[in-house]
Amino acid sequence: MVEFIANWLANDFGVSPLILTRGYGGGDEAKMLQRHFIGTSVKIGVGANRAATAASFLHKHGFVYPLDIVSFKKQIPERRIVSDKIGVAILDDGMQHVSMSRDLEIVMVNALSPWGNRHLLPFGPLREPLTSFSRANAAVIHHSDLVSDQNLSVIKSTILKANRFLPIYLSTMTPTHFFKPPRVSIQLSLEVVYEKIVLCVSAIGSPNSLVQKIQKMGPLFVDRLDYSDHHQFQNEDIMRIKARLEHLKNKFGSKPIIVMTEKDYDRDHKILGSLEPFEVLVLCCKLKILDHKEDEFKKLLICSLS
Repeated sequence: MVEFIANWLANDFGVSPLILTRGYGGGDEAKMLQRHFIGTSVKIGVGANRAATAASFLHKHGFVYPLDIVSFKKQIPERRIVSDKIGVAILDDGMQHVSMSRDLEIVMVNALSPWGNRHLLPFGPLREPLTSFSRANAAVIHHSDLVSDQNLSVIKSTILKANRFLPIYLSTMTPTHFFKPPRVSIQLSLEVVYEKIVLCVSAIGSPNSLVQKIQKMGPLFVDRLDYSDHHQFQNEDIMRIKARLEHLKNKFGSKPIIVMTEKDYDRDHKILGSLEPFEVLVLCCKLKILDHKEDEFKKLLICSLS
């Protein structure tokens, strides 16, 4: 979501956003964002103390006054000047960072595992109690295309019990292409896995989402190896992966393909060379707001800038 908002601000508004992230698990998400936004006006600030990180970026780049931001939208796109001064700060996983004031609070809910055991960290997956929806401005149910309408209704009902006036949006990650490391800039069609043997290897918060996306691309068979979120692959992991690949090769009589997410690639792409001679593909996706509500969602963002 932070990438979706930052792209929109930079491309549609000409405003330079600052993304503030803690840099969990070796900073895999921060590395991915830095790679995606290289050569743009988007800035990535990494650090546990996000107020201090923001202050250093504002000191270095300057800032745009809030009343001037909306005027950027009125410029003719062909003549729009992208300012290097920071116009908006976007806090990734920022709801619990209560020391910083904010103009808009968006809560992301994973439809595949919305509440877990309903306990807070470290005893469960929740960063905030469900009652925190009461101070949110919007909720986005992510991966909503991968669950049933009945499950979606239950999730919406739980959210509205905490805040019955809260706008709720649905989103998904839409696959766009693959790339084969280290050739990041060469886009490969999603059809490259059609009727292939695929091993999904991931260390992300929702590995089911990767597997389900790949299954929809028509591979002959999909296997999986799931690791905990932000897991740093070690030599023993590589040995386990190669052993599974050899098993699949012997079972089906053809060499399987390894599929990973961009987050897994950016965590430590050098170790992927250890998987030779097997082919590694990295799946690239973009967030999409569903049910034709993207314009409505963007209006919510614009109101927060006014």
